[in-house]
Amino acid sequence: MSRFQKIAFFGLFIMVAGLVYVEATKPVPISWFPSYSTLDKIPMGTYVLSDLLETSYNDKIKAFSRPPFEVLQDSTLQGTYLFINNRVAFDKAEFNKLYNWVEEGNTVFVSANHHSRMLLDTLSLKVNNAWLKNSLATEPMLQLVNPKLKSEKVYHLDRDFIVPYFEEIDTLSHTVLGMVEAYKDTIALLHPTANFIEAPIGNGRFLIHNQPEIFSNYFLLKDDYATHTQHVLSYINDDSMIYWDDYYKSGKKVNVSPLRIILNSKYLKWAYYFVLIGVLLYVLFEGKRKQRNIPIVKPLTNKTYEYTQTISGMYLDKRQYHEIAQKQIVLFFEFIRTRLRVPTERINDRFFETIAARSGNTVEDTKSLFTFIEKVQHQHTTTKEELLKLNKEINQYKNKVDGKS
Repeated sequence: MSRFQKIAFFGLFIMVAGLVYVEATKPVPISWFPSYSTLDKIPMGTYVLSDLLETSYNDKIKAFSRPPFEVLQDSTLQGTYLFINNRVAFDKAEFNKLYNWVEEGNTVFVSANHHSRMLLDTLSLKVNNAWLKNSLATEPMLQLVNPKLKSEKVYHLDRDFIVPYFEEIDTLSHTVLGMVEAYKDTIALLHPTANFIEAPIGNGRFLIHNQPEIFSNYFLLKDDYATHTQHVLSYINDDSMIYWDDYYKSGKKVNVSPLRIILNSKYLKWAYYFVLIGVLLYVLFEGKRKQRNIPIVKPLTNKTYEYTQTISGMYLDKRQYHEIAQKQIVLFFEFIRTRLRVPTERINDRFFETIAARSGNTVEDTKSLFTFIEKVQHQHTTTKEELLKLNKEINQYKNKVDGKS
């Protein structure tokens, strides 16, 4: 390694080490990811809600991390199934299972920004999002309808959240429980729209809510906003079991990487990246210095065919048919020894039967060929016609070995 390469390597090493140190020591930014997981303490987690529910309902709350379709296979479950997430999308079979469960006298409480199409269509609901003409952000203002639960002030979420509301409901059967409006100039509901309804089905009911942010850590820890959340949850029967859904959660933990232990720790993660960078630098500098061009060596070619053509041409030019016939017989005997694995020292009936069986020829054809070969071997001269006949019969015999005829 030259002096310039050493200086460049150590300069790059120091720069990378400095970047790692700055990254490892800077404060972690607040995550506003809509997790809604009970394990997350970030603003949009439900760690605080989980703690409050366990305190309030004690042993009457049970969490399920399995799909509702599997959970409701247990026909003994009765109570309220609670779904809280930014998106809850039931498939057809799952929603039918929930619908039948509600008909039996149970409650399904769903709070989400985006609801299942099956749910909306079945309950004759249409959801739209409120927006302001002169503003890119929308901040929800919430209030309940029931005078006993309605507070004097409006609950204002002073962050940019979408503001879903029910554009259409079944006014004959549905009951509006809560209202919403996008904040404009003053904290007051001037043109409120429904965002929380009750839909009775059979002996049970669906409670559909459009602003899951009220169940987040951010909302519950803001002033006395937890009162609004408590009033919303008061529509759940106090005596019933609450089944908390941990399956439809954007922040549920699904990590199958073998490096999850390293990557979950900020310091181990950056140490791992530092090792990878070091290996890359080593390959770039050391590998380049030691690499040499490998010459291409052409393999030796088989010239046997060309050699045979040359020799045979010389014999044919001199009309030495007998010599060519003798060499062809020698090559045929070599073929028998190497291809058919039959020794040629003794030519008798057993020899004929063996090579006939191994070559696919008849014994009669074998004897006829070898009778002609013996004749050519013992005569002093061979005509051109006899040479051609010998070549033809040998080739026909060998073709049957290769399965060509």
